Amino acid sequence: MLSPSARHRLFHAGFAAIAATGADRWLAPAARGRGLILTFHHVRPDLAPPGAYAPNRLLAITPAFLDRTLTALTARGFAITPLSELPRRLAEDGPPFAVLTFDDGYRDNLEHAAPVLRRHGAPWTLFVTHDFADGTGRLWWIELERAIGALDRVRLPEVGLDLPAGDAAEKSAAFAQAYRALRAGPEATLRAATLRLCAEAGIAVETIARELCLSAGDLRDLARDEAVTLAAHTLSHPMLAKHDAATARREIVEGRTRLAALLGRVPEHLSYPVGDPGSAGPREFDLARAAGYRTAVTTRPGHLFPGHAAHLHALPRVSVNGCFQTDAALGALLSGVPFWAWNRGRRLNVA
Repeated sequence: MLSPSARHRLFHAGFAAIAATGADRWLAPAARGRGLILTFHHVRPDLAPPGAYAPNRLLAITPAFLDRTLTALTARGFAITPLSELPRRLAEDGPPFAVLTFDDGYRDNLEHAAPVLRRHGAPWTLFVTHDFADGTGRLWWIELERAIGALDRVRLPEVGLDLPAGDAAEKSAAFAQAYRALRAGPEATLRAATLRLCAEAGIAVETIARELCLSAGDLRDLARDEAVTLAAHTLSHPMLAKHDAATARREIVEGRTRLAALLGRVPEHLSYPVGDPGSAGPREFDLARAAGYRTAVTTRPGHLFPGHAAHLHALPRVSVNGCFQTDAALGALLSGVPFWAWNRGRRLNVA
């Protein structure tokens, strides 16, 4: 299995090759769909420098790169549209469209992303996890990052790991191994392990959501902005497919109900936490449909094609990755070429 740094080098090389050959232009008519949904998480100016310990750097881009992304969308003929218009756009044979989505409800989306989006007149969707907004949620990937950052050794008997973490390189390697091993097992084990590591490191996990995420009051204020669609991201951000049907149903339904009570309007759209095939599959798609959501989005990579009109609760997205903040990467993603190759020409991945 490739290390994260090796994978990043491979992706960089691929994006550079696509740009150098012009494939993002001449293959786009075949590879690009009718539209796409872009995924963002953090937007902030103070990113860690190269080589620093920052294992979640893929989740953060700068406001400047968000600005370049919106400029590139316009230059390539994409109409930036609200998520609510997606079903209609899929059914029409018009110019390509792009939907902008931000997951989890981070405070920096309001502080740093919103001004850029407002300057471009761009509508956007914020997917909110209820428990993050009320300050009780567990952002376990942040817990793991911070605990390893504070410890000199990472002991995880739950998954048979005992790893050095003396410098940035060791910490990055320890995070990668711990993350991969914990993600492969039950979510209860993962959450117990990160909680224990944080206790060992003296980190108060109960403060993280309040520090990083928008509060209920913040969200009520944001709901007044007509350019913003506030949508659901479950109750507590679990990997739904790892849980029984009753738990998954409760997360999908109650996340919506409680967010509706907070905002005074019923969310029409859902984002599955983590969103890969191991976290959301056909059972979750059926649960979202039964709950009454108009659309639901995954993190399965790809553009949108007419056939997705029959699978509005299994929509793919294109992640704007903080490790690849280059014009070459952006051009490749908007062209659809990497996904055309990745999915071997298959347009729908909904099983």
